[in-house]
Amino acid sequence: MTETDTVQVEATGETVGEAKWAALRELERLRPGIDKAAVRFQVVSEGERGLLGVGYAPARVIASADASAAPDEVEPVDESELAAEVRDVLDHILAAVGVRARVDIDETDENVTATFVGGELGLLIGKHGQTIDAIQYLANAIVWRNRGDERKAVVVDAAGYRARREASLSTLAKRSAERAVGSGRSVELEPMTAVERKVVHVQLKDVPGVVTRSEGTEPNRFVVIDPV
Repeated sequence: MTETDTVQVEATGETVGEAKWAALRELERLRPGIDKAAVRFQVVSEGERGLLGVGYAPARVIASADASAAPDEVEPVDESELAAEVRDVLDHILAAVGVRARVDIDETDENVTATFVGGELGLLIGKHGQTIDAIQYLANAIVWRNRGDERKAVVVDAAGYRARREASLSTLAKRSAERAVGSGRSVELEPMTAVERKVVHVQLKDVPGVVTRSEGTEPNRFVVIDPV
């Protein structure tokens, strides 16, 4: 195989997402360290369930990537069991939604942060971060399902989205608090996810002259800033 060759595998699964995941795993076995964002998928068949389970046909996909997408020498990654499980869960999700991205893991004593890196991250983030929050919730639920040890938070990010959104929410919270104090009236913010509402509450908890509360029902729950 020359450097210009293409690595290609075919895989099957009960769904197209499962077939993509299986193909990606086989590519990683053949070319350790391959850049997942460079992998191309061709759906050969979406599969058939068949009537009452009769005539089942699996989904089939072909995954390919240039040999240059993987380095000649890959340094071994020293990951904990928890980090490896988080990576596996997120790889499953990427394959299921059909987004090509790399998962970078950073683990500290407090949390495991998994960051998606790639060019098609809008689908993973979703409106107001609803999708990335759902992925984070799912990852935490799965990896801690059968673990009895002390929990370490799993944070899922996409190309620095959380830091940018937190900065935006902090600015919004401060300006809205100033408006509430200046007008003497409560200020209602737009509907937010639980993660985003927490950012606002924390940002304003020590600000004199205002208190915050949440109102409404999901997914339209929002923060209200009341002047004291």
